Amino acid sequence: MSHRKFRADKLFTGSALLDENNVLVTDEQGMIEAIVPLEDAGDDIHTFNGWLTPGFINCHCHLELSHMRGLIQEKTGLIDFVFAVVTQRHFPEEEILAAIAYAEAEMLANGIVAVGDICNNLHTLPQKQQNNLAYYNFIEASGWLPGIADQRIQRSKINYDAFRQTHPASIVPHAPYSVSENLWQAIAPYFRNQVATIHNQETSFEDDLFKTNTGDFVRMYQMMNIDHSFFEATGKSSVESYFQQLEGASSVLLVHNTFTQQSDIDYINNFQRTSNSKPQTSFCLCINANKYIEDALPPVALLRKNKAHIVLGTDSLASNWSLSIWDEIKTIQKHFPAIPLEEILQWATLNGARALQMDDTLGSFGKGKRPGILLINNEGQIKRLD
Repeated sequence: MSHRKFRADKLFTGSALLDENNVLVTDEQGMIEAIVPLEDAGDDIHTFNGWLTPGFINCHCHLELSHMRGLIQEKTGLIDFVFAVVTQRHFPEEEILAAIAYAEAEMLANGIVAVGDICNNLHTLPQKQQNNLAYYNFIEASGWLPGIADQRIQRSKINYDAFRQTHPASIVPHAPYSVSENLWQAIAPYFRNQVATIHNQETSFEDDLFKTNTGDFVRMYQMMNIDHSFFEATGKSSVESYFQQLEGASSVLLVHNTFTQQSDIDYINNFQRTSNSKPQTSFCLCINANKYIEDALPPVALLRKNKAHIVLGTDSLASNWSLSIWDEIKTIQKHFPAIPLEEILQWATLNGARALQMDDTLGSFGKGKRPGILLINNEGQIKRLD
């Protein structure tokens, strides 16, 4: 059996950083066989300048919105952004499908090997059936009015049944401000023992809504002609108001977390200590989308202080300039330069694979895995070697 051998200035395994005296050995199909000392590796070693790393995991994307690239003005704030997506997303189907194919090719070129993708329709299904990337399909359910819960879950079930034929899938809540108690109850069986995700605290107005029933979400309901009179504030933060609903999931992805506080993290940690179900909770950062929509930064220092399980996402081309985890990493480095690159790379590889429950095959250079192999060269560019 023939082998391929790779060596670079640095070898990041997914969890550890090794030096140039280590060689990564794979078979011809890219399956990891071993990491061996240079003196034991023999001949025919491909040697590079830069870092070798497993392929990137994009834990949060909206591939179906790829046709909206550059359509929505930057820094409008979340409420006006959401309204723009809802009212402007309808394009001819051929344009939508072409944009999806182009965006997937962009992710492949940027070293992404797996995606946690939000799905509100079936537009991305034909592209995903080509199996160019690994996907976890999050079938998004939303409906703030209690009376439409049955209608919304039936629509989500149609999409769920279609997507789960080829890739893992679960039905998940869109956001705390868009899911009624009735809909929460309908969704729960579809993420039990699966991966669940939710947009969390992307704007400060989310906590305003739950604490005092005030803020810009009230304006959003008025803009959308949604009768909000049934809602009663909990007097608690958004996280404290909904997180217990996710108890049945095996893994939970909280996305954005731009305005998450220490008290929210304490609540999650305490809930997990005392509940019967203890889902792994990951905090997904989409820093470029935060800059695009709110011109804000996620609380990276706070999450690191609490040893949170951090993962990375790109969000959509409606809210980002590219679908590139490497671009996300570069922005994090720009604003948080003290964080070692190897730590951020773990967020982008092994942590992401664990969050999507794909770490049996992806995320690290473990024997028997096929995680993809990337080179980060000394010019800061990404190249696929697999």
